[in-house]
Amino acid sequence: MNVVLPQIFISPGHNFFGRPRAPAGEHPTREVATVICRAGWGLEGDRFYGYRPGYKGQVTFFAADVFEALKAEFRLPRISAGVLRRNVLIGGADLTALIGKNFSIGGVAFAGTGEARPCHWMNHAVAPGAEDWLKGRGGLRARVLSDGELQIGAAELLLLDKSPQPLGTAGVIGKCAVELRLESGV
Repeated sequence: MNVVLPQIFISPGHNFFGRPRAPAGEHPTREVATVICRAGWGLEGDRFYGYRPGYKGQVTFFAADVFEALKAEFRLPRISAGVLRRNVLIGGADLTALIGKNFSIGGVAFAGTGEARPCHWMNHAVAPGAEDWLKGRGGLRARVLSDGELQIGAAELLLLDKSPQPLGTAGVIGKCAVELRLESGV
């Protein structure tokens, strides 16, 4: 299936995650033309890169048509998709259908793990009522299953019967081997 990736975002820090009662953080969301994906780790440069082994939200996808509908519903024609704090804006794909599926985009394999549920911060970042409006259409959370590069523009989305499993904590990150050891008496 042909899809398009109009925008890709990364952010070096958390503005909302784990901050239910604290004020929002001030880490910028940065739009990039390409991003390096690392199996089992996420997107290089993003706040969830290496967050924890097997984390289900190493990358998030958001439907371009839902973003356009959001802008119309809340009369925000100039709002940036970056305020949603999702990584990849994608057109031409039913993200809900990818939950529980392994798929690839542009040759990079992912495992769709669940909906990227909106939180109350959407009412502040977008507009009052955005959290409720986004329920059921907040996007897709996924794990990265293979190393590769995503770039804006046209790409091919393929459903995979079998895909590689991400490397665990004792694996390879780029070209650096990582080994964890526990020593007694230290």
